[in-house]
Amino acid sequence: MSRNQRYALRFFYCFMAVCGCIAYAMAQPDSAKKTKLLILPVISKSVETGWAFGTASSFTFRIFPDDTGSRTSSMQALALYSTKKQLVMAINGAQYFRKEKYILNEQFSYSSFPDKFWGLGKQTPVTAEEPYRFQQYYVYAHLMRKVARHLFAGIIFENQKVWNIEYLSGGAFDKQDVQGRKGYKIAGFGGSFTYDSRNNAFSPDKGFFGQLFIDHFDAIWGSDYNYTNILVDLRKYLSLTKKQVLAFQLYSFNNTGREVPIRSLAALGGASRMRGFYEGRYRDINQLVLQGEYRLHVKGRFGLALFAGTGSVAANWREYALDDLRHSMGAGLRVALDKKEKLNLRIDYGTGGGKNNGLYLQIGEAF
Repeated sequence: MSRNQRYALRFFYCFMAVCGCIAYAMAQPDSAKKTKLLILPVISKSVETGWAFGTASSFTFRIFPDDTGSRTSSMQALALYSTKKQLVMAINGAQYFRKEKYILNEQFSYSSFPDKFWGLGKQTPVTAEEPYRFQQYYVYAHLMRKVARHLFAGIIFENQKVWNIEYLSGGAFDKQDVQGRKGYKIAGFGGSFTYDSRNNAFSPDKGFFGQLFIDHFDAIWGSDYNYTNILVDLRKYLSLTKKQVLAFQLYSFNNTGREVPIRSLAALGGASRMRGFYEGRYRDINQLVLQGEYRLHVKGRFGLALFAGTGSVAANWREYALDDLRHSMGAGLRVALDKKEKLNLRIDYGTGGGKNNGLYLQIGEAF
């Protein structure tokens, strides 16, 4: 089969998957019911997984039906198996208690994942690519309490185990003494401050979101590695007109200490940031990304998006340089699976130039 034939076949499969999701979404009534369960077969695509097949579900509800001032709570479940023999199962959610005095976010996941590694640092060549694989479970819980209007203080718990790591002996993992390559577990506790004035949890068109995480991993609570993760996530949403939105995000992911295990390192790329780059194309201790997105509601359930981003990784703040920035851009289609809650099917194509490009089929906005 020629390259053009393979591309045509992939486009056909993608087109059929999108048509199926659109048909399913349009068949669902946008009722005023406070509790909704959406279950659908999924055909997804990303740079990391290739084509993946499985099931996704979204459960939206209000913990207190009479509490109309709080945002809608949600739980999502996903089970996917990819053509690259990758298995991912995950449950994540956000629950808003009465008057949003408390907010709980959680994630539970298991993955068996063939992956790629180019080495550590921002100058790794494309020819340095090495395969590796691992199994992993991950548990995350974040409870926030309102302390002022739109302002929350929270506590964080993270637990992760990575095992059955297979890599090329004598390759980049060994030469660069990559931490955790023999398998490990980590556990961390920390705190957070969050300011959240967004008007919607899934696809806001106005408001601001700012979050600071400080999470410490220590042998005291069973972690194989001692380090501190500091994350800053700033997002701004501007409503230009009734149908046009500008969204911006500044994302800073940082670790203190040099002994940070492989799956806790900053990883540039993925379906949420720097779309087009393989997630982990560049890995290091820290990461800084700035991205923007223009969203246009076209008609009914359909919308379009244009996005661009720039970012880099570094061993420390002093190593960031304008000459080392990577850039990505792209466009996408939006299909509302639930118009009332603004839950969208996202179909994006992103590129960072050269071999850094990819198609993404995801549920929910990138940020």
